[in-house]
Amino acid sequence: MPALKKILIANRGEIACRIQRTAQALGYRTVAVFSEADADALHVRMADEAVAIGPAPVQLSYLNIPAIIDAARRTGADAIHPGYGFLSENAEFALACQAAGITFIGPSPEAIELMGSKRLSKLAMIKAGVPCIKGYQGAEQDDATLSREAERIGYPLMIKASAGGGGRGMRLVHQANDLLSQIRTARSEALHGFGSDELILEQALVDPRHVEIQLFGDQQGHLIYLGERDCSIQRRHQKVIEEAPCPVMTDELRQAMGEAALKAGRAVNYVGAGTVEFLLDANGQFYFLEMNTRLQVEHPVTELITGLDLVAWQLHVAEGLPLPLQQDQVQLNGHAMEVRLYAEDPAQGFLPQTGHISAWEPALQAGIRIDHGLIEGQAISPFYDPLLGKLIAHGATREEARRKLLRAVQDSVLLGIQSNQPLLAGLLEHPQFISGEFSTGFIPTHFADHHCLAPHIPSAEELAIAAALFYQASAQAYRAPRAGWRNNASVPLTYRIGREDQDWPVELNAVPGEPYRIQVGTRTLELQVIQSDGQRATLMIDGIRRCHAYRLEAGQLWLFTGPGSLRLVDRTHALVSTQAGVSSGTLKAPMDGAIVDVLVSEGSLVTKGQLLVVLEAMKMEHPLKSGIDGVLKRLQVQVGDQVKNRQILLEVE
Repeated sequence: MPALKKILIANRGEIACRIQRTAQALGYRTVAVFSEADADALHVRMADEAVAIGPAPVQLSYLNIPAIIDAARRTGADAIHPGYGFLSENAEFALACQAAGITFIGPSPEAIELMGSKRLSKLAMIKAGVPCIKGYQGAEQDDATLSREAERIGYPLMIKASAGGGGRGMRLVHQANDLLSQIRTARSEALHGFGSDELILEQALVDPRHVEIQLFGDQQGHLIYLGERDCSIQRRHQKVIEEAPCPVMTDELRQAMGEAALKAGRAVNYVGAGTVEFLLDANGQFYFLEMNTRLQVEHPVTELITGLDLVAWQLHVAEGLPLPLQQDQVQLNGHAMEVRLYAEDPAQGFLPQTGHISAWEPALQAGIRIDHGLIEGQAISPFYDPLLGKLIAHGATREEARRKLLRAVQDSVLLGIQSNQPLLAGLLEHPQFISGEFSTGFIPTHFADHHCLAPHIPSAEELAIAAALFYQASAQAYRAPRAGWRNNASVPLTYRIGREDQDWPVELNAVPGEPYRIQVGTRTLELQVIQSDGQRATLMIDGIRRCHAYRLEAGQLWLFTGPGSLRLVDRTHALVSTQAGVSSGTLKAPMDGAIVDVLVSEGSLVTKGQLLVVLEAMKMEHPLKSGIDGVLKRLQVQVGDQVKNRQILLEVE
């Protein structure tokens, strides 16, 4: 097979950047594709060439097979790497590459098609002798059949989109009364996300671990596994922390799981990188979950403990080269741990967030790798997954890796958008996580009361910093000698500093040549601004010196509090008004997105908790419910509308 020369990456964000780094280091030329929303994205800037493939919605761009094939033809790319997500597990795309004479960097279309269906793959795994969990994977998909099979399986059970992944189209059902409503939601998400509303049902294991095996096969028929990854720390069935090796793994269990994964791979003559996912119960029994026929988001932890570059292996296998190692040559060294940095607010049920990146300063330290696709000023839109990047640590021991990763999470500055940094730090510091004894139920069981899952109330120190920076910005608006001048310096300035729908009064007394004296509630703080340049402020507060990253513009302050960012607004001169919310009858969009369902009409009687509108953003459906009983007075949206964050959707009187 001829050597490849130019590789088109049919993806975006951090994975497109990560693939380009290896491809370019190995001497290949790279081509990026981009939607209108990504015209100036980092993966576009990195590439040797880049081609626009359509508008922002994924169906018109990153899922547009003809446009991507045409981009490869126009640039002379002889191979396409699909990354993960989008078309990476689309058999039709792999066939289109073959028909165009382009090498698809992945397994055969037949393997993709079989393993892309949870229903068909489970049937194949049962036939291959891979342990599988009790469930229903039949072709009959009507409500009556699913209800009957659910009774046979028993509750609790999982509904899963057969073509799905990433937690979309997946619902946990505890009782029969909820089954049909959850089937409706799962079908809708599956159809919007994957183009198929086919479902399977499975018995829900109680608090299992999620452990997966990294497979690799070549075109000569050799297949090996590269250890395992533990991905049990999840929210909404989506992984948050991954690590390798699994904290409870034994040599015997690793071999048994590895051999089961090899059976799965051999059943479909697997070529390239793939992952077989298992659920592991407390008794050491494991069950097939699914096979992902692509590179995984969490592949870096395997790379760090094996010392291998899995993207390089993918490229070499695609060129027809044999695997460079045999099974007995695979070595696992040390421990690696990864966290996923998401644009989401854990305090609002992990609601995805949109906005602009005003500051991004990843923590670079020994033993830390950061995979991202971020640049300052870029927009985080509602069109794509909220994953921003990944922070990965390697250490000689699990504790060393955890400690390094925690520091990297606490020190990586991200401003302009709400992220899950406080959640990540809280998880890494939790005693139960530190012990290594946890399951997929860790967050709801051990973390439900953590402060990061509740709306953040600014501390006295944070409000004092905000007042000082607001005051300094106003003072610097004038040149000397008027800078900071007031005709009665002994009278304190009163600020009203707000966050979301709350305000807090803060008094600041500024005497030239002396630290500010700031009153927040019953606390008096002494604050000295040692240095500030619009990006970082070195402050002395009550005798303790710290440096804070910040961005301030037009009365809005983004302050990095380590970990996480805090948005505070100077409302000192704003008109005092009652903020409308759900409980007042005004329903606002919680983020930018598209209206995919409206279940009421003007004049309808509604009750508190009733589902009114469904908003789709970042590949997930978000049900919006009434906060009060009443009558729908005004409906301002319809199906298909694109709405902005905080836009009024309807009013209930």
